[in-house]
Amino acid sequence: MGKPKQRQKPELRKQIKVLHAQTTAVLLAAIALVSSTVVVATDFSDIDQVLQARCVICHAGPAAPLGLRLDSRDGLLTGSSRGAIVAAGDPGNSELIKRLKGTSLPRMPMTGPPYLADGEVALFEQWILDGMRSGAVSEPSVSAPTPRAVAGPVRYDQVAPIFATRCVKCHTEKGLMGGPPEGYRLASYADTISTADRVRVVPGSPAASELLRRIRGQALPKMPFDGPPFLSDDEIALIEQWIADGARDSAGSPAPIPVGSRVRLHGRLVSSNRLDDLTLVITRSTRMDKSPGPGDYVEVRGTLDADGRVVVDRMRPRK
Repeated sequence: MGKPKQRQKPELRKQIKVLHAQTTAVLLAAIALVSSTVVVATDFSDIDQVLQARCVICHAGPAAPLGLRLDSRDGLLTGSSRGAIVAAGDPGNSELIKRLKGTSLPRMPMTGPPYLADGEVALFEQWILDGMRSGAVSEPSVSAPTPRAVAGPVRYDQVAPIFATRCVKCHTEKGLMGGPPEGYRLASYADTISTADRVRVVPGSPAASELLRRIRGQALPKMPFDGPPFLSDDEIALIEQWIADGARDSAGSPAPIPVGSRVRLHGRLVSSNRLDDLTLVITRSTRMDKSPGPGDYVEVRGTLDADGRVVVDRMRPRK
């Protein structure tokens, strides 16, 4: 029985060598296949499609935030009023990459989430590494953000370009006024509907939403602060409809009513329980300072009930 085993050893070695060669060939083929599917950005045309699809809706035309226009390679290289956003050969120190990854805030694009996929960000990094070469590009699809007719409930991604071009320049960290005025940020969906100190957007109730009252001019100062020009009637109508439709996120999910959250509203008192177009809930515990009356410009402080109504805690005239 020992001799047959000795005769099998060379044959076994041969089979192992064949199997090893076959395995190596398969691995090399797999590596070659993966390598062949990696997209390497070599010129601007490789990133232009992403810019056109996700960025130029805000960063185009004379109203582009901080003057940053991304509808051309020249605009990208010029940067914003704060300086260059790309450093040739150095993606890690390029503000563009930091914003796309969220290591600098606000994260871009403003309409995210969803933000750019890892593969899309990698295209920008590779383009910077390759020396930011030019190349054939498509015609800009958007010259400036404009409200458009929408089918179905309005979503956040349809109003975000308005906030990005007219509001975020101040209402963000390190904005034109330093920190965000009154701590209110408009750089993301979560910021916009935040109830951290008080609620500015009441889902389903535009009239109770401080954000809308400010851009309408019912509450002073009228916003945006750098107006006129202020927002157009179409822009205001789109934001109003977004709130009326439930302040939905970009996926179309409505925001819950923040029951119990505090509100602070300014406006013109029409009657004892009506602030402009908003009906207030006055209770026995409501405090009326200095006897506010119809025609007075007043400040109202209160909380939201389960129906999104403003239950007034205190009302006083304001100059």
